[in-house]
Amino acid sequence: MSSLRVFFVGGYLAYRALFNWLRPTIYIPTMLGGPVFQILFFAYIGRFAGLRNDEFFVVGNAVQASALAGIFGMAMTIGGERWTQTLSPLLATPANRIALFLGRALPLVVNGVFVSAFGFAVGWALLDFDLSAGELPGIALVVLVSSFACTALGLMTGAVGLRARDVFFLANLVTLLLLLFCGANVPLDSLPGWMQTVAKGLPLTHGIQAARELADGALFSDVSGLVATEAAIGACYAAAAYFLFRFFEADGRRRATLETI
Repeated sequence: MSSLRVFFVGGYLAYRALFNWLRPTIYIPTMLGGPVFQILFFAYIGRFAGLRNDEFFVVGNAVQASALAGIFGMAMTIGGERWTQTLSPLLATPANRIALFLGRALPLVVNGVFVSAFGFAVGWALLDFDLSAGELPGIALVVLVSSFACTALGLMTGAVGLRARDVFFLANLVTLLLLLFCGANVPLDSLPGWMQTVAKGLPLTHGIQAARELADGALFSDVSGLVATEAAIGACYAAAAYFLFRFFEADGRRRATLETI
């Protein structure tokens, strides 16, 4: 019962604190404004260059938008505690570590789905993009799995933040690398071979590919392998994040460097 309370109540309060108690003036520009302009920017560049149609850029960037909440949110959850000098009291509690941080991840997964759905809605309203009703459930599931995978990567980024000096720079770097590697705006087969290899081990790559195929009329059974791969990648990052976190926590206690900036 105590772990469940930490999971749900602690995660809810931590999520509210991320956006200064969820004031619209903080949340809307941060989580909705950026992805909207990103979608429009790349869609119009694609039109000008004649590379791909609007659907290619709307799907790629709307799914990629789920990374924003997961990576930055989880990095700020741990890095922010360290920055405000509250990490040591938090880790001094006997709370279950899995419940403590996975509880903070759950609202970010949901938020990633919401931000991605908002991106799809903007693409439908402003660009040459449309989805049939039958395609929506499959794409929603793909976005959910992709948001989970990105949040798991964000959790690992936050765990590294127990040792790194500036976790916010690291979160920015990871987000931009995902945008470059995962095929959101450049077809994967146009990337150099080494980048394609790296992309196969990153979140979003398989999710974006699955969402594009569904938007083109494929059945969910046709992309189930891609979705399963995306989920497996997220699980691997979550496991790595947990072990890194416990290692850096123990090392930080030994060196008394948990809150050293």
